[in-house]
Amino acid sequence: MQAKAFICISLGLLATVQAASDLATEVRRCSGNKPFPLEVRVGGCITPPCNVVKGSTQLFEIDFAVDKYITSMKAMVKATTLGIITVPYELPPEVAAVCPNLMYGAYCPLYPTEDVTYLFSFPIGEYPEIGVKVEIYLVDQDGDTSTCFVCDIKVVKGNGSSS
Repeated sequence: MQAKAFICISLGLLATVQAASDLATEVRRCSGNKPFPLEVRVGGCITPPCNVVKGSTQLFEIDFAVDKYITSMKAMVKATTLGIITVPYELPPEVAAVCPNLMYGAYCPLYPTEDVTYLFSFPIGEYPEIGVKVEIYLVDQDGDTSTCFVCDIKVVKGNGSSS
């Protein structure tokens, strides 16, 4: 009987963890009236600032709709620290390439009104433990922004980190 109770509790906890990862994260609009995603889910975070472990990869699922024919897209990031210093955040080409990282069988080209999910594997460098405002935007082959959002993160030490 104890084994059955343990299994039920374990399955309940697993379902709770899965349900929490399916909840939308509260993100903000970018300036300049850029298109806003349908929904963003940041792994382990519903209400920012989202704690991200330096030296790790933070997963973002970005649901967005397109309004034109798109053959290629890339992700771009700007990071703002101390409220005044904004710099582009360089992404590895395999992360920046949106089309190969579309989920649920989607692929490019994308057609107008199509909505898709991009799995953004955000590499968190060995940065100081500070708060950062990140602006994440997806740009198509013509340089047009397909979607854009802002999320506050806090870089934290991971378990076993020596710094």
